[in-house]
Amino acid sequence: MDFPLLIFTDLDGTLLDHHSYSFQGAEESLQRLRRHAVPIILTSSKTRMELIRLQERLGLNEPFIAENGGGVFVPQDNTMLEISAFEKMDTYRAKLFGRPYSYIRKVFAVLRPKYNIKGFGDMSVEEIMTATGLDREDAIPARQRDFSEPFLFLKEPRVQELQAEAAEHGLTVTRGGRFYHLMAAGQDKSRAVEETTRLFQARYPEKIVTVGLGDAENDYRMLQAVDIPVLIPKPDGSYENMTLPGLRRASSPGSRGWGKSVSAILDEFEEKQTGRAHGLA
Repeated sequence: MDFPLLIFTDLDGTLLDHHSYSFQGAEESLQRLRRHAVPIILTSSKTRMELIRLQERLGLNEPFIAENGGGVFVPQDNTMLEISAFEKMDTYRAKLFGRPYSYIRKVFAVLRPKYNIKGFGDMSVEEIMTATGLDREDAIPARQRDFSEPFLFLKEPRVQELQAEAAEHGLTVTRGGRFYHLMAAGQDKSRAVEETTRLFQARYPEKIVTVGLGDAENDYRMLQAVDIPVLIPKPDGSYENMTLPGLRRASSPGSRGWGKSVSAILDEFEEKQTGRAHGLA
């Protein structure tokens, strides 16, 4: 790490363009982050298996946060971070915050007929492809869930009623860019962000500055937990309704807005580093 900086980022509609899932508009900033060895922590509603595939596409081998804070996953070959107390899961070590998917589905089955909702567990791969725009190779790992159930309302949404009944089962409902999500109460991106920051801070002498980038309601707690929150506009140019101290608003949707925002932050850090080198700070 050339800079004491951590980047936490949502994916769909943020680092990835909403419709095409491309990160082309962010490529230049991604290269700058790699050049400075700044960790990029994918922080998403996507599953562990989806994020492993995306890490490969992006050339990353960093910790990531799956299913809206359901767990922090660290590659087991990471020798910098202290993860010996984390659970072993395949080739990763994990700290889990969510409840098992089997329990989520059990409750979902009770709620489904009353609220006219349909979850990923009720959908075929083809239906998930239609609902998400994903190809088959990406839709299959989207069904391999550990902690949460994305779903759609088939009729008029009754979100408040559903939220109240979910709470009786120790669960909560949050809204992402495309779907609502049923998951454990108390599970959100902020706890996982704080745990990941703690891991890095324990190995870094300077105070680490955290950056968060997101576009939807389920990113609010993540943005609240970081030092520099960045809100990405939706494809139509509108912003999620949220107010946070120091909130920055990107000028463009998706990967382009992500790239511009990260580039501006890197410019600030490079300027500070240059100032220190010349005894100006």
